[in-house]
Amino acid sequence: MNAMALREYGAADVLRPVELDVPEPGPGQVRVRVRAAGVMPFDIGIRQGVMRPPGVEFPIVPGNEFAGTVDAVGADVTDFVPGQGVLGFSLLGAYAEYVVVGAGQLVAKPDAMDFTVAGGFPGNAQGAHMALSALGVGPGDTVLINGAAGGLGTLSVQLARAWGATTVIGTASPRNHAHLRDLGAIPVEYGDGLEERVRAIAPDGVDAALDGAGAQALRASVAVAKDRSRVMSMVDDEEAERLGLPLIRGTRTAERLAEVTDLYAKGLLRVHVRATFPLAQAAAAQREVESGHGRGKVILTMAG
Repeated sequence: MNAMALREYGAADVLRPVELDVPEPGPGQVRVRVRAAGVMPFDIGIRQGVMRPPGVEFPIVPGNEFAGTVDAVGADVTDFVPGQGVLGFSLLGAYAEYVVVGAGQLVAKPDAMDFTVAGGFPGNAQGAHMALSALGVGPGDTVLINGAAGGLGTLSVQLARAWGATTVIGTASPRNHAHLRDLGAIPVEYGDGLEERVRAIAPDGVDAALDGAGAQALRASVAVAKDRSRVMSMVDDEEAERLGLPLIRGTRTAERLAEVTDLYAKGLLRVHVRATFPLAQAAAAQREVESGHGRGKVILTMAG
């Protein structure tokens, strides 16, 4: 099978085409013919060597969210059958024509969700679910989402609204403000003066804040929060620890993915795909994600 892999850590150009054996599913596993795979900041961390899962050796095939069709199932798998559309998650391996994962890492793909969208849904949707669950977001809350136009941010905005938040304030570059309004958020600009801009909307402060932008936005979030225990960061654990904030903890599960996929099927969540690249252009796709301040998801698509 064709895949994109790295044999060393470094810039995007270390991602290169390779031919690998098609993996075989073992007991409890499913082989998926990948149709689309999302490009996540985690994948970039793998490529740079910032993220080094124990026991992983070169060549490393990145990719931790995907969608496709079931190609083969191992012993004891009863919930999936060949030809079925699925979406799922893995630590690595999705930048390839086939991936093998445990059956507990997959859910059925809704008919209304096309494969390109499905390939970029599992990671950020579950990330938003973990974060907002940890923050206790619910009915009547005023919620601040920093980095609200990106893949995680857009889903966090929508999930907060679906869970009953009355007001969602989203920070983004001005070119993405109309997009945030369309999602149901009140947009504000990044940068100096953020605290004052948020207070103009929420004079009494915000009930919860999720940071996807970095240290400056995280400090502003603490300043406007009613309760600092409901402020968390997805991108800067070091600053969060310095500020004495709780760190987000949680795991991706099929149950969590099924819940957010059901919300998508009901029309409560949607995904904006800002760019697609063929598998062989995975390096360009990662550079697009690294450019920052983009709107929505970057997706790799497979031929066939």
